Amino acid sequence: MQTGQLSPELADAADVLSDQLRVHLQRLAVLLEPHTDKIERKYLNRLRTLGFEPKQRLALSAITAGAAARILAQGDPALKFIEQVEYNGRRLAKLNLPPSAILEALEEYDLVLNPALQSLIPEEDANFRWVREQLHFCVILTLNNAYYQVREAETQAFYELFRIEMEAANLEDLLRRFTESLVHVCRANAGRLYMLNEDSKEWVLKAASPKLEPFSAPNHPGLIKKLSKPRFLNGNGHTTGVILDQSWQDRFDCCWSIPLAANGHMAGVMQFGFSSNYEWLPREQELLAAAAERCLMAAEKQRLMEDLAQREEQVRRLAEHMLHVEEMERRRISRELHDEAGQSLLCIRLQMELIEQELPETGGEWKTKLREARDLTERTILEMRRLIAALSPAVLEQLGLGAALRQLVNRFQRLHPCRVRLQISKMGALPQQLEIIAYRLVQECFNNIGKHSAASHVNISLSSADGWLKLAVEDNGVGFRVEEALAKRDSFGMSGMRERVALLGGKFYVESRMEGPKRGTKISIELPIAK
Repeated sequence: MQTGQLSPELADAADVLSDQLRVHLQRLAVLLEPHTDKIERKYLNRLRTLGFEPKQRLALSAITAGAAARILAQGDPALKFIEQVEYNGRRLAKLNLPPSAILEALEEYDLVLNPALQSLIPEEDANFRWVREQLHFCVILTLNNAYYQVREAETQAFYELFRIEMEAANLEDLLRRFTESLVHVCRANAGRLYMLNEDSKEWVLKAASPKLEPFSAPNHPGLIKKLSKPRFLNGNGHTTGVILDQSWQDRFDCCWSIPLAANGHMAGVMQFGFSSNYEWLPREQELLAAAAERCLMAAEKQRLMEDLAQREEQVRRLAEHMLHVEEMERRRISRELHDEAGQSLLCIRLQMELIEQELPETGGEWKTKLREARDLTERTILEMRRLIAALSPAVLEQLGLGAALRQLVNRFQRLHPCRVRLQISKMGALPQQLEIIAYRLVQECFNNIGKHSAASHVNISLSSADGWLKLAVEDNGVGFRVEEALAKRDSFGMSGMRERVALLGGKFYVESRMEGPKRGTKISIELPIAK
């Protein structure tokens, strides 16, 4: 490998190895080569005494001055030693060995090496001390880079998992992308994510990389216990039945198995297959265990969100059905009032009028009382017609929303000393249900203005754009405190409007001022126009 192909940090370490230093290193290598095995044995014994684990001792012995001497004695360039240090530095990082422990171990090697050098060539002890210091600097620089690479890869892995959690469209997409990401992080050849079914009788494949058709594996007794802990599985007979995809026995040399569990309850398992015997290091185990925990939490969160969305959709459909039932009931009541009570009152008025005409001139007092009763009946008929129109305005069905709103404005102005300005932009055909909802919202606004506002001017605008029906009602009344009005439990006018708009997927805004030149209230509503 050429220096130009190295990472900047590794190239810096290689550049420190000047020509003069390389010459001294070569001399040191030739001098130490016959003694390196003996020095290494003493060094490994000291590391064992200090409590270093076998894998840690092996990696530490590969970054010493003796390891550099062995490489140079074989005729290899000094750069190969730097590459070896970087590789073993990554292993030490994944073995969870802190940098301070590495420095301690390198100091132990010096304690073993110094007496050997002093006995071999005491007159050049100063020169070789300088060589070891320079080499030690190169090793530390390379180790720092190796540790950074490992920690950066871990950070990037968790960032990717977080991004997937935020972007996943559904539970299936979440599990698939989690599995693909972890296969890449582990450098595995394949990955599987299984979940236990509801009765815990089968392991159901939920995600695979490369993509695979879903299948199920039976859950025999004792399997949950075997898979409840992280395991490194190779091709020996002990893995039979533990690797859920039985084809992996012949395809891969080893497999990593990571449980998906929460609060002691086994929910699933992730398994990764490797075509070569890829060693499983502690830091990788911890990363995958944390990733499995995050995956399970994200899956549960996604499932709850999907359940919530499904329930919200059910509530929305139920609300639409209830609104439809309400309108049908209004029509039924208005029709019965018109056909039954209305006709009966008309007959009563007609009979009174006929009786009044048949009475003799001497019955003036009776005629007066009968006329008063007839007038009362006439007013009742007019009031009933107003109620029928309020319950189910026929003009809305016959002539549309614009005509119905104009009629509503005229009736409001007859009852209240208020000037109303209605502005309706040119709109295309609207769904009947949407026209009914918009009419009811304006009707409720008029009810609130008539009861509470004491306004002298009301502006109403209605328009449609970009798939939305936009309604705005503004008055110059006394105003109110919006938060208090919406929080009242015994008042359903404003909160009912907001809930009705929300159930249709619309937007509801209220602004109100009780003081100043711009006092009054403005209600803005946007409703989606269903295609």
